[in-house]
Amino acid sequence: MTWSFPLGRLFGSELRVHATFFLLLLWIGAVAWLAGGPAAAAENVAFILVLFACVVAHEYGHALMARRYGIATPDITLLPIGGLARLERMPERPGQEIAVALAGPAVNVAIWAVLVLVLGVDTDVARLAAIEDAGAGFWGRVAAVNLFLVAFNMIPAFPMDGGRVFRALLAMRLGRVRATRIAATAGQVLAFLFGFLGLTGGSPILVLIAIFVFIAAQAEASDVAMRDAARNVGVRAAMITRFETLPESASLADAADALIRTTQHEFPVLAEDGRLVGFLTRHALFGALAEGRRTGPIAPAIARDVPVVAISVRLDEALEAMHRAAAPAVAVAAPGGRVVGYVTAENVGEFMILSGR
Repeated sequence: MTWSFPLGRLFGSELRVHATFFLLLLWIGAVAWLAGGPAAAAENVAFILVLFACVVAHEYGHALMARRYGIATPDITLLPIGGLARLERMPERPGQEIAVALAGPAVNVAIWAVLVLVLGVDTDVARLAAIEDAGAGFWGRVAAVNLFLVAFNMIPAFPMDGGRVFRALLAMRLGRVRATRIAATAGQVLAFLFGFLGLTGGSPILVLIAIFVFIAAQAEASDVAMRDAARNVGVRAAMITRFETLPESASLADAADALIRTTQHEFPVLAEDGRLVGFLTRHALFGALAEGRRTGPIAPAIARDVPVVAISVRLDEALEAMHRAAAPAVAVAAPGGRVVGYVTAENVGEFMILSGR
């Protein structure tokens, strides 16, 4: 994710933090400082850090359960509105999806149980309405916020954990595509409600959550529909076959000329022996040019972890490979290894629309 920075690796997943998370800490600290001085600022910042540690634990609950089903989680990113675990894919078996979805809230229940039942922290449900009240006690607020995370995430609307459980239950009778459409619609209705409450109540965080929920719900519905349609299509039917390539020795100026001369948004980069080195995307090219390296080589800007699939595979297999590698494209090779085409999410979407799928 752009503007995110790695903190390290834990249980096979890279933990990252988005730059805007630091703005949240700065805002919380500044408001508390003005209201109660440095001690209040320190306590509130510490509370937010502990809160997000619970969020990270929640996301690792999903990740570790997904690992049981052979699904890796490349990274987990901290955002001001919560955490985001990027699973390679969601399990398509309803029972497995329910287990993965419930694993996150189960971690928060466990944290609450340890604080209240083992350590004897005093808390009650009323504190859910006043989590910001320092008089409620630091660990009492932590216990209360874990209950809030469980309640919020179990709302039966996509992309909440409860929405995934809802989708899985519906999929047992209606099929995954229709079930996703219903759960996504519920998520978008919820997003409108959050947005209304945020605008009328003056809560920018709630508005941000509303935007995130709406976009995520729409994206999931589109992705599932695309993958379902792609199961009956060969990659040959959707791949781009007319394209220019760049040699690995090309300069950024050469790439810029190719970008202007063609309509391509990405360029396969080939070694001298014709082997695929990777792809140079328009975004990466613009970033390199902005640094003033116009005469420099394209090598540092190349996305190298690009999967290569055989021309005989199904389109959904190519999409799965691209998603698993978080790559901008998937190269398609003939039996001899020569690159004869490539697939991007954008051109697959265009293919689906034009073919009426």
